[in-house]
Amino acid sequence: MFKKIQSLLIGRALKTTELAEEKFNVLWGLPILSSDAISSVAYASEEILLVLIPVLGMRAYASMIEIAISITILLGIIVFSYRQIIDSFPHGGGSYIVASQNIGKLPGLVAASSLIIDYLLTVAVSTCAGAAAITSAIPALLPHQALIAILVIGLITLGNLRGIRDSSKLFGVPTYLFIFSIMIMIITGIFKVLVLKENPVELYTIPQSTGDLTLLLFLKAFSSGCTALTGIEAVSDGIPNFKNPSQKNAKIVLGTLACIVFVIFGGISYLSTMYKASPGQDITVIAQIAIQVFGQNSLMFFFVQATTAIILTLAANTAFSDLPLLLSILAKDGYVPRQLGKRGTRLSFSNGIVLLFLASSILVYIANGSTHVLLSLYAVGVFISFTLSQFGMFKKWTKSREGNWRHKAFINGLGATVTAVTCIIIGIEKFKHGAWVVLICIPILVVGMLRVRRHYTKVRENLRIETDLESLIVREAITKYVIVPVQTINKSFIKSLNYALTVGENIEVYHVSTDEEITKKLIEKYNRLGIRAPLIIENAPYRNVNEKLLAYVEEKHKQLKTHEVITVVMPQFIIHKWWHQALHNQTSILLRRAILKMRNVVIITVPYIINE
Repeated sequence: MFKKIQSLLIGRALKTTELAEEKFNVLWGLPILSSDAISSVAYASEEILLVLIPVLGMRAYASMIEIAISITILLGIIVFSYRQIIDSFPHGGGSYIVASQNIGKLPGLVAASSLIIDYLLTVAVSTCAGAAAITSAIPALLPHQALIAILVIGLITLGNLRGIRDSSKLFGVPTYLFIFSIMIMIITGIFKVLVLKENPVELYTIPQSTGDLTLLLFLKAFSSGCTALTGIEAVSDGIPNFKNPSQKNAKIVLGTLACIVFVIFGGISYLSTMYKASPGQDITVIAQIAIQVFGQNSLMFFFVQATTAIILTLAANTAFSDLPLLLSILAKDGYVPRQLGKRGTRLSFSNGIVLLFLASSILVYIANGSTHVLLSLYAVGVFISFTLSQFGMFKKWTKSREGNWRHKAFINGLGATVTAVTCIIIGIEKFKHGAWVVLICIPILVVGMLRVRRHYTKVRENLRIETDLESLIVREAITKYVIVPVQTINKSFIKSLNYALTVGENIEVYHVSTDEEITKKLIEKYNRLGIRAPLIIENAPYRNVNEKLLAYVEEKHKQLKTHEVITVVMPQFIIHKWWHQALHNQTSILLRRAILKMRNVVIITVPYIINE
């Protein structure tokens, strides 16, 4: 029943060989990995005006253009840097990989922690914004705003569990519709003023000037407008999700995304100065411009509003594409539980997707669905990762001195300086409004990942074989039928095999293959053991290791005569700290429950103690 429901909701299981077909092409990779960045543009211009207008009044619009130009220059620097990252680090991971390999593991973990927090906040903020749009239309649902946001997260989670290909089509179309609607608004708005010579009249009275443009005010407005740059890093983080040639496709998407952000951000900023949009009212800057360009009750006005609301909600999907991939890279390096590095039935990193759903839902519940509470935490994390990746690339060029390294190092060094200053400004401005939470959570995450890594290192040291393989085998045996499952040859397996050899001579070592390279290495090591027990290998294209082993035991069980017994010998780690148990697969526990129901089949657990 469970499998039928699972198949209905997320589709049929996919073979490992189908992974290449599940990856993004340029057409669908663009909307999936750009929805966060494009949605940020929807309110970046408004954030700038919110800072400038109360102080400068009408003069704010001239200053806004200067700030918008500064932000687009920073956009160019960041895009240039991430193009170099795509060229130099094709396996994804973005800021984490760059900082780890060029600055050090600790800065890399800081970058990873910053991105994890940023992705969590992206999901929470985006879905809460979508929920707010729903409750604005239906005020009776206002008390249930947090629940609505969690349901939206659930729907996005379900879409992503269906796999990369299905989610790209499901969530890609609304992004293209938003781009289309905003481009029509920008072109129409500029045409009406510059060609038709219409003279727009502002919808709201602009307050009088109360001060001048100071450096502090400029930097404050600049940092607020830098929300337009959040999400740019997503493409370099998700390179492995692209079809081959993945680097080329990723660079095409990054360049296209930069052009879209430049045009939409620049266009909305320019229209804001033309139509004198004033934030802080009951209607957004984009809505004000749409009213003046298309008319209050026009079809295009509602189309712009609808696509804007949808893109703000679907910005969460970028996090669902990139965070599970980042967690899988961290899992491979041993900094998070290894289960987060495994692909599910639909070849997505389903454990990471589910974890993101749970964590973001808890965050929404704590904030009670309020975007105002969550926005104060936003952007700090992403600019920390920006700074570390830029500085990492700067160190790479100054160390390698390859090609036009001086030019590249200057750009990256400038980018590191500007993003660091921006990060400091954002941190100071929003510290007492909640940014302090992020600054506390980052070191907590770093310490947690270091503890996980230390545990895995101790486990690996305990299991490592340092002597000749042949000398490890006990060759005296008694006659019994024995099955010894193996995934890798280490000390725990050797202990189990030695025990099996004392039980009987009719022994089969059984391996379920999910990776050809790993199986090849296993065969090579096994042959060096110098024993006669055959190595049985069975392929599992759906990665259902436990099911394959259980089916094999069941088939052997059917062949038993009266009083004959099958003995399954399995290793199990004995770990002192209870929370370390969650870091390892509980294969023997799950199999024991199934095998104990079978007649004349015995499972023997051979403990291997991990010294802490």
